[in-house]
Amino acid sequence: MQLKTNNLKFTIKYLSLAIFMVVGIEMMAQEVIVTDSTSIQPEDEVAQNNTSENNNTRRKVDGIAAVIGEYIVLDSDIDMMYKDMQSQGMSTAGVDDCQLAGSLMENKLYAHQAIQDSIVVMDSEINNYLDQQIAEMVRQVGSMEKVLEFYKKDSEEEFREELFKLNKERQLANRMQQQIIEEVEITPEEVREYFDAIPEGERPQFGEEVELAQIVVEPEIPDSERQKVISRLNDFKADVEDNDASFATKAVLYSQDPGSAKEGGQISLGRKDNFVQEFKDVAFSLEEGEVSEPFETEFGFHIIQIDRIRGQTVDLRHILLIPDVNNASLQEAKNKIDSIRKRVEDGDLEFAEAAREFSDQKETRNDGGRLMNPETGDSRFELSNIDPQLYDQVGDLQEGELSGRITEQDRTGRAKYKLIMVTQRIPEHEANYSTDYVKIKRLALRDKQMEAIEKWQKEKIEDTYIRISGKYRDCEYSSNWLKK
Repeated sequence: MQLKTNNLKFTIKYLSLAIFMVVGIEMMAQEVIVTDSTSIQPEDEVAQNNTSENNNTRRKVDGIAAVIGEYIVLDSDIDMMYKDMQSQGMSTAGVDDCQLAGSLMENKLYAHQAIQDSIVVMDSEINNYLDQQIAEMVRQVGSMEKVLEFYKKDSEEEFREELFKLNKERQLANRMQQQIIEEVEITPEEVREYFDAIPEGERPQFGEEVELAQIVVEPEIPDSERQKVISRLNDFKADVEDNDASFATKAVLYSQDPGSAKEGGQISLGRKDNFVQEFKDVAFSLEEGEVSEPFETEFGFHIIQIDRIRGQTVDLRHILLIPDVNNASLQEAKNKIDSIRKRVEDGDLEFAEAAREFSDQKETRNDGGRLMNPETGDSRFELSNIDPQLYDQVGDLQEGELSGRITEQDRTGRAKYKLIMVTQRIPEHEANYSTDYVKIKRLALRDKQMEAIEKWQKEKIEDTYIRISGKYRDCEYSSNWLKK
């Protein structure tokens, strides 16, 4: 009996859930310090999610399942994909080898065409992520030996080599998909047609939503603390330049960047990598061996030493020091936020006016503190999908109600204080064209992007050398991989 699969939708869903463990590569955009959320379950926990038949028959093999252009899909690749799903804690019930093979073939097709279209993924980008990925795996299970045992690899070198290849292919595939859909646009007329085509009673249900605004007050860093950090970095610089002291050793001992300190502050940085701009500006202004002057980013104060320049990539080391705030600054910030709250509560000051005048959050203060949902691009937050921490802060607030003083930590670990107001509360409801236009547009655009991907895939399958082997020729794919 032939097995029916819907590989395109399976792949898109699979990629969106980071089964390929590439989430984080794009998220390096805003920070010098990044982490990944890869999670490996112990074998006994994973086994609970699988049938005994799967456990008895699943094994590492290395036959060729398919050839897509210049890329090969091995039986062991399919097994690796299965293990990736297990490592993410996903149920593998109902997932068969035909689905996995179809997903991998699509991934290879994207990667193959990305090379043809001269899409570039820097090795340094993959290596940086790979180091963090493996470190997180080790942290999850306790040792590299357990990681290798889980993935059935003989050595760390073999495991790294395979992960590098897979991550690079998958990132190429991701960028190829982005290129396919980046020019897909949708008009208001198309959105209206999409909405009108949905029968009444079958339209999406949107859960309870809130619109939020906030005021953030950050304790002021005393000039004395800034100067203390700058002076210390200047001492490090002088010791390296005048006494041949090891920059790497100082980074291990003193840097407050947990992502690079244990590696001696080492980072490979490409011109197109999305690090903070001030950091990149300094890094690409230095010569090999040169040590920068202390400079400031949103993370604190840095110095950089350039190890090697490789075209558009620099290998560097850096030391990060974060200036402290003292108790007087903390108390002053608390008093300020409490005073703002009282004035708003007493009706002496509108919340939006207070945000524009007093908030330290540049992104929101000019708009009266209004928060935008980063996932949807509009001002509404669906309570069922909201960040748990934010839900705890606003879940019980009524429309127009103001929170108490909330204490949080910024990315450097320093305390900051904020107030949140629920400016509007929208009950659960069936989709309405006028009030839910942004969400409806997003759904319509997603459908149009899917159509573009399906069309692209159909054309490229016809133009690409493809050979399917063994039992995978008996699968019934939604895409015409067998070119019948």
